[in-house]
Amino acid sequence: MEEPRRAIPSVDKILQELGEQGLPRAVVLRTVRAELQRVRMQNEPVAAEKLLAQIRERLDDSRAMRLRPVINATGVLVHTNLGRSPLCVQAADALKEIASGYTNLELDLHTGHRGARGEYVESLVALVSGAEAATVVNNCAAALVLALRHFTRARPEVIISRGELVQIGGGFRIPEILEGSGARLKEVGTTNRTTLQDYEQAISPSVGMILKVHQSNFHMEGFVASPDREELARLGKRVGMPVMEDLGSGAISDTAQIASIRREPTPADSLAAGIDLVCFSGDKLLGGPQAGLIAGRAEHITALKKEPFFRALRCDKLIFAALQATLETHLHHKGEAPALPLWQMLNTTLEELEARAAQYVRRLRDKGVQAELSKPTGEIGGGALPTVRIDSIGVDVQVPGKAADAIMKKLRKGAPPVIAYLEQGKIRFDLRTVFPSQDEALIATIATAFKA
Repeated sequence: MEEPRRAIPSVDKILQELGEQGLPRAVVLRTVRAELQRVRMQNEPVAAEKLLAQIRERLDDSRAMRLRPVINATGVLVHTNLGRSPLCVQAADALKEIASGYTNLELDLHTGHRGARGEYVESLVALVSGAEAATVVNNCAAALVLALRHFTRARPEVIISRGELVQIGGGFRIPEILEGSGARLKEVGTTNRTTLQDYEQAISPSVGMILKVHQSNFHMEGFVASPDREELARLGKRVGMPVMEDLGSGAISDTAQIASIRREPTPADSLAAGIDLVCFSGDKLLGGPQAGLIAGRAEHITALKKEPFFRALRCDKLIFAALQATLETHLHHKGEAPALPLWQMLNTTLEELEARAAQYVRRLRDKGVQAELSKPTGEIGGGALPTVRIDSIGVDVQVPGKAADAIMKKLRKGAPPVIAYLEQGKIRFDLRTVFPSQDEALIATIATAFKA
C-alpha cells in the first residue's frame, strides 16, 4: 500500500513554529518561501521537523552574512577579509557623533554659503604628505582611475614597467584596473629589469603619463633593476609629462622608527624626490577607513577635482569623519607611534603577549581543553611589507581526532565569531591581533567550541 504523501506546512504555520529569529520579517519570509519552493521542485516528501531544521540553517547562514565584529586570531594585522585596519577610538567616536545628526559637510560656517566638501581633511592629507594639495576618493583603485582618465584623455597611453603590473587582493589586477579607465598601457622593460632608457624610448606624442607602482605586496631579489624616483621625476619634467606613483600601503610615518620593522616608502619620500602625484590607501598602514588619498602638485589636484567623474568617486561624511580623526591622531603623535590599534599591536612586546598566553593556557586547561603556548610568526597583510615577519605569541589547542573542520566552524559561529588557523594539526590563536579586551570572550568561545 502506497504511503500517504506528507502535506507541506503552510507559510504561516512555519513562521509560527520558527518564532522570533532576530531578523527582519521580510528576510525570514523570503527564506521560508525559497525553502518551500526548493522542496516542491524536488517533489519528494519531507518531514516537517526536517524542513524547519533546514529553514533554521538557512536563517543561520543569513545571520552569518550580517556585518558584525569578529575576533582576529590569525596574526595578520591588516586583514582584508576582516576589514583591514581597526579604527582608533577617536575615529569611532567621530563616526558616532557625525552619523547621528547633521553636519557641515558642504557648508561654510563663516559665510553661511555652500562650502567645499572635505576641505579640512584634504589639508590634513597634504600636511602629512608634504604636498602642495591633496584630495580623497573612495579607494586607491579609484584614485588611479581618476588620474588616468584625466591625463590620458588627449594622449591615451600610460607608460608602466612590466615589473609593476601587479595583482592585488580579490583577483584584481593593476593592468585591468588601468585599462578600465580607458587608458592604453605601454609596457616597458622586463619582469625583473627596467631601465631609465626603456622609459625614454617609450616617450611619444600619444603618451599622457608615466606611472610607477610600488611593489607593496611582493618582493623581487637577484638580477633586478629599476630606475629610482628621482630619475623618473627628472625624465617627466624634461619631457613635460606628469609622473604618478601608487604607493598602496599608506605609510605616512617612518615604519622603521615607530615599529622596528623595515622602512616603507612614504608619500613625502616620493614627493620630495620630484614625483608629481602619489596615491595611497586609507585603511592599511594609515590605520583609517577605506579611502584613496591623492597628494601632489596643486595644479594637478585642482584639475582632478574638476573632472566630472570625480563626483562618482567622492566620499561621504562618515569616511571624512573617520579619516579626519585618524589623520589628526597621526599629527598629534608625529615622530612616534600613533595611538592607533595597528601600531599598538605592532609595538606590543613578546613579554606582554606571553603573560596573556599563560593565562589562556591555564584557564583552558582548567576547562579540559588541551592548550599550550606557541611562538607563531605574523605578518602585516593587506598588501603591505610582504617580507616582514612579526614574532608573536599564541595559544595552540590540540584537535581531537579529525574534528578540526567542525571545531573551526563552531569558532566561526561563536559569539563573537573567532577566526583562527590550523598549524600542524592544531588550532592556533595568535594573540598579537587579539585585543586584551577580547580575552574573556575568546577563552569562553574556545572552551565552548571544544566541548564534546
